[in-house]
Amino acid sequence: MATGQAERLMPLLEDLLAAAGIGWRDLSTLAVGTGPGNFTGVRIAVAAARGLALALGVPAVGVTLFEARAHGLPRPLRVIEDARRGMVYLQDFPATGANSPARLAEAGALPPWSGAVAGSAAQPGAALSPAMPLAEAIARVAAARIDAARIDAARTAGGQEGLAQPRPAPFYLRGADAAPPSDPPPVILP
Repeated sequence: MATGQAERLMPLLEDLLAAAGIGWRDLSTLAVGTGPGNFTGVRIAVAAARGLALALGVPAVGVTLFEARAHGLPRPLRVIEDARRGMVYLQDFPATGANSPARLAEAGALPPWSGAVAGSAAQPGAALSPAMPLAEAIARVAAARIDAARIDAARTAGGQEGLAQPRPAPFYLRGADAAPPSDPPPVILP
C-alpha cells in the first residue's frame, strides 16, 4: 500500500481472524515483516505487532524480507529487491555457512554471483519463483525461530519456558526519504 496502512491494518487483521474462525486470544505467536520496504508501512507493522504481542502476552518475531523471500528456495541463493532510484537491496544465502550481511547496491553494478537469484528486482526469466506467498513465508520463518527458541529454553532452563526472542525492529538499509522539519520545535511554557 502506498498510503493508508495505519487505517487499514487492524480491520484487515480482524477480517483475517474472522475468516479463520479464531480470535486474538487463540494466537500463540505473532510474526511481522521488518523490511526493508516502505518506511512508514514497516514502522506501523512492527509497532502494531509489538503492541499486540504485549497486550496478548505472546512473543512477536520479526522476519526480514530477505529471509522470507529465501525461505523454501535452494541455496546458494541471492535475493535482490528493488530499492528505487537505481538501487537494489541484496543479501546472499550461501549453500553452507553464514549469510552475507544485507546491503544496498547500484542496480547496474551488482557484485558477481554464481548461484540462483530471487526477488522483485531479479531479472525476469532468470529468477526463481517464490516457494510460497510472502505472508506464509514470514509465518513459517517465525514459527521455526520460535520452535528453536523453545527448544533452547527447555534445554538451558531445565524445562522452564523462557523465550529469549528479541523484540522485532524495523530493518533499514538506508534512511527515510522524508527529512525532519527545519523549523525549531515549539517552546513549552511552564
